[in-house]
Amino acid sequence: MKKVGMINLGCPKNQVDAEVMLGRLKAAGYELTPDANQADVIIVNTCGFIGEAKEESIDTILEMAQLKEHGKLKKLIATGCLTQRYGQDLADSIPELDAVVGNGREADIADLIPALTAPGAGQLIHIGAPGGLSGGADRLRIGAPHSAYIKIAEGCSKRCSFCIIPHLRGDLVSRPLEEIKAEARALVAQGVVEINLISQDTTNYGVDLYRQKSLPELIRRLSAVDGLRWLRLLYTYPTDYTDTLLDALAESPVAVPYIDLPLQHAATSVLQRMNRRGSTEDLERLIERIRTRIPGVALRSSFIVGFPGENDAEFGVLRDFIARTGFDRMGVFTYSHEEGTAAGAGRDDVPEEVKEARRAELMQMQEGISAAKLSALVGRTVDVLVEGLSEETDLLYAGRMATQAPEIDGVVYINDTDDRPLEPGMIVRVRVDEAHVHDVVGAVVEGYGG
Repeated sequence: MKKVGMINLGCPKNQVDAEVMLGRLKAAGYELTPDANQADVIIVNTCGFIGEAKEESIDTILEMAQLKEHGKLKKLIATGCLTQRYGQDLADSIPELDAVVGNGREADIADLIPALTAPGAGQLIHIGAPGGLSGGADRLRIGAPHSAYIKIAEGCSKRCSFCIIPHLRGDLVSRPLEEIKAEARALVAQGVVEINLISQDTTNYGVDLYRQKSLPELIRRLSAVDGLRWLRLLYTYPTDYTDTLLDALAESPVAVPYIDLPLQHAATSVLQRMNRRGSTEDLERLIERIRTRIPGVALRSSFIVGFPGENDAEFGVLRDFIARTGFDRMGVFTYSHEEGTAAGAGRDDVPEEVKEARRAELMQMQEGISAAKLSALVGRTVDVLVEGLSEETDLLYAGRMATQAPEIDGVVYINDTDDRPLEPGMIVRVRVDEAHVHDVVGAVVEGYGG
């Protein structure tokens, strides 16, 4: 059983876990294949955060299970958040699974496969208390060669009432500063020009390890990595934004003007029921501070509608807040009633049709805001990180401005290269000629940018 396939589901944090497993498997001599039909072993790295993600994970496992009956597949392994959350139940309900492996056990994956072929081996359950860190230069990356994620911490010590993360990932555990910097150097040596820092609670990095919020110091250290061009923070918590952090972002030569700030709601009463810190007024003051200290910053946020008890007045506070704030990017999710959470112990009392209507209203409003903000770029020249030929057509190149995060934001389509050869990872100067709701179109007009 030398050919192993990996199917990764979920967020970028899951992607790093998958890359760690792939790195260990390659080092152990396994042949990796992207073709599930050619694999002897398939690993499904699952997501178990909300209902839709759980359904996708289960459907994928069942689809792969069919290959044991009709293909060459011999062993099927499930890893990740769904297995951490429902390990034994998952094993009992899907007997085709040969192993169920929890979070924090990624480094053990290469040793588990031989155990599955031992005489008399049965179904293997390898789940313990959540925790453990994944990362390091020995990852086998599956994303773009020029852009990478670094997981700087695992878990979260906050207790938002809707969130299952502490149950799945444990409390916050930070990686040492020098270890993260060493990984960044190794990635840049491999051709990475953009690094995105991720964790479940990025702004709280270092509190457990250094007894203080250490993200500003991490930004300063990574800013000194020779060859790194763009540095981005993802998954930040609003009330942890200190002046020291904002200064570090503003002063860094590589930190991009982009703040990912999942606020979840804006009505003080809903935030309190969510066990979130801050109030409507606190959030408004924070937005003002960010925009003052980082001119031209792009703000991205996400919100939950239909949280238990959300009434028309509370939704109105959220709607008006979004209209006043004018986020550059925004996502809206309907509340998912999850067992094991504090909110899940109560009633899910907002009808689904109301949730969907509220989500649609906010997203329609955001489309107008986004289109107006992108239209303001027409005629301006911006730095664009080239991703490669567009997935839509090979007549266009696709790239991203510093204010567009990989995979979740829009793109820049380049329809005129000015006869310059473009390769993924280049940063070029592009004049914006057209703007749409989420994307812009432009032409290369100058030499390679900074």
